[in-house]
Amino acid sequence: MQDGRARLGPGLLPLFQELGDLKRIRSADRPGTIADRLFADGWAALAAGVPAADVMARVVAAALAAARLGDLDLPKLRALGLGGEAIPVLERAFDEVAVDIDPALAARLRPALGHGAPEPRPVPDFVGLLTRQPRAGVTCPGRPRIMLQPPENHAEHCLMVAVYVVIVAPLYDADPVAAFVASMAHHLHNAAMPDSGFSGEVLLGDALGAVIERARDMAMAELAPAVAGEVRAALAPIGGDETPEARAFHVGDVLDRVLEIEQHLRAATVTMIDVLDTYGLVHDGPVKGFHDRVLTEAGLA
Repeated sequence: MQDGRARLGPGLLPLFQELGDLKRIRSADRPGTIADRLFADGWAALAAGVPAADVMARVVAAALAAARLGDLDLPKLRALGLGGEAIPVLERAFDEVAVDIDPALAARLRPALGHGAPEPRPVPDFVGLLTRQPRAGVTCPGRPRIMLQPPENHAEHCLMVAVYVVIVAPLYDADPVAAFVASMAHHLHNAAMPDSGFSGEVLLGDALGAVIERARDMAMAELAPAVAGEVRAALAPIGGDETPEARAFHVGDVLDRVLEIEQHLRAATVTMIDVLDTYGLVHDGPVKGFHDRVLTEAGLA
C-alpha cells in the first residue's frame, strides 16, 4: 500500500504535456502519428522476443527526442543526407527535454538513440486494431459522453502511458521495464472490445471482468507463450497500487487520461499574444519588419 509520501512534483508536467503531442504529430510519407508508430515498433520487437529492456530504452529515447524534432528521427535524418551528424542532432534534442528526468535513467536511455531504424518485423494484428480503436472520450454513468475531436486511439494512449511510466519509475523505486510492458499491454482487450468508457463498464456489471479477459486472451493468442507470460506477469499487479510498478503505472495512466483532455482545453485558450509574442510565430529574419507591418495593417498585431 502507498506510504503517502509526495513524489511527483509539478516540474515534470510541461514535459508530459509536450510528449503528449506525439499523438498529434504526423508526416506526409508515414502512416499514423509518431505515437502510433512507436507503439507498433515496440510491439513488433516485443513479439519477436527482443529483450523488453532494450525495447523500453529504444522507444522511450525516441519519444524524448521526437518531443522537439518531431518525425526527424535517425532513419529520416540519414535519408536526408545527414550522416555522422544525425546522432548528435538526436542527442541535442534528447538533452533539451531530459533535464528534468532522473540522471541515471537519462544515461540509460540516451545510448539507444544510435540504434538506427527498427528491423522489419511482423506487427501483431492487435496493434492495427488498437490504432483504429478510438478512446471513449469523457463518460459518466447516467450522462451522455463528451466527445473531443479528433479522438485519440488506444495505441497512442498505451504508448504515452509507457513513456510517462518509465520517466516516473525512479520516483517510485519501480522497475521501468516491467512498468513499460504493463503500460504497452494494458488495453490489449480493446483490440476486440470497443471502448464505451466508465459508463459501459458500469452497465456491463458483473460481466465486465469476463468480457475483458476474453478480449485480452484474443490478443494474447498472437504472442509466443514466453512473451505472453511476461506480459501477464507485468499486468498482474496493476489492478491495485500495492507494488512500485503498479503505482508508477497508475501515475502514467491517470496523467495521460487527464492531459489528453487538458490539451483540448489548452488549445482553445491560446491567444494571438501567445502566438506572436511568446512564441514568435513571425520570427526574426531579413523580412520580419515587413511582415510586422503587414500584420499591423491587417489588424492582426
